[in-house]
Amino acid sequence: ATSAMAGMSDTKKSPGTIVAVATANPDFSTLVTAVKAAGLVDTLNSKGPFTVFAPTNEAFAKLPAGTVENLLKPENKEKLTAILTYHVVAGKVTAAQVVKLKTADTVNGKAVTIEAGKNGVMVNDAKVTATDIWASNGVIHVIDTVLIP
Repeated sequence: ATSAMAGMSDTKKSPGTIVAVATANPDFSTLVTAVKAAGLVDTLNSKGPFTVFAPTNEAFAKLPAGTVENLLKPENKEKLTAILTYHVVAGKVTAAQVVKLKTADTVNGKAVTIEAGKNGVMVNDAKVTATDIWASNGVIHVIDTVLIP
């Protein structure tokens, strides 16, 4: 009976960290590459909780040609870190909470503007396309545009 119980608990596996959840989703491969280049993996694997407005690969593709490649260079680590931390809010903010906010202070130190309207939720110029993707140390909301501080 004990081994059957152990097997049952395995099926209710909790989600991994924000990094693990993002890594498992192919739409976030550019974001994951950027997080690694910026040295933020340990931070986003830490206890948190964090709320991440996660741009998809398509969002990164909207940036001017060469921007991502340029940001990934070691000499631009500080700029990349500033951009990525502008997508992270300390604490777990669910979609239901986000829509009640007008702004949110990011880990970067600058605030993002939040507007909930008939066309959905906007974070600065980015449209939220998916919400409440749970991780063990927070929540991810998907956005269609990279936020630039």
